[in-house]
Formats: sequence, C-alpha cells, structure tokens
Amino acid sequence: QVQLVESGGGLVQPGGSLRLSCTASRFTLDYYAIGWFRQAPGKEREAVSCISSSSGSTWYADSVKGRFTISRDNAKNTVYLQMNSLKPEDTAVYYCATGPPGTGWDPTSPYEYDYWGQGTQVTVSS
Repeated sequence: QVQLVESGGGLVQPGGSLRLSCTASRFTLDYYAIGWFRQAPGKEREAVSCISSSSGSTWYADSVKGRFTISRDNAKNTVYLQMNSLKPEDTAVYYCATGPPGTGWDPTSPYEYDYWGQGTQVTVSS
C-alpha cells in the first residue's frame, strides 16, 4: 500500500523556522511531482508549494514566496519544505501529496494529486 509520511511539524514562535519532510514507503518518489498543501481550521485546503519530478521547476503560493523553499533528495526518497520567517497565519496541518510527472497540469488543484500523507501540525504562536 502506498503511504506518504510527513514529519517535522511542531510549535514555533513567529519568525522561527521549521523543516518538514515527506517520505514514502513501498515506492519511490522520484517519478512524481510532489506538492505541499495546508489546511487551517475552518478553511479549505490550499496549495503551498510544488516541485517537479526532475526538480527542474518549483512553484510557491504568493503567501509563502521568499520564505519557504521546497527541495527533494531522491537518494533519500524525501521531499523537504524549509519554512522560514514563520507567521501565525502559517498555522495549519501540512500535507504532502504525489502529482503527475511532466507538465500541463495545475499544481494548485488538490484533484491533480493521487496519494496523500496524514499531515503534520504546524503551530506558529508566541
């Protein structure tokens, strides 16, 4: 069974940093684009960032551009989301998901993604 696992969430003060990790069991991630989404209480799930299967291209939501960095280490079968200068509005459950290889699809749409992790909580508060 395909399974994605997120880790690295926690409680951090405003201005702090966290690095989220997304790993997979029973399959390799390098074939897939990987997206990060987040969902805050009472809000819809929103796309945060995406990286192509080749790491040749990345995408960021305007709200995190310049603060978050997505990367992947295929040798470790892991995708990372480095989050700096965190704000209280970044508080949410963060999910990673597998997207298709290639181009011509919408990285902001959750319907483009097939497999999802269970999520990791990020709380930014003083």
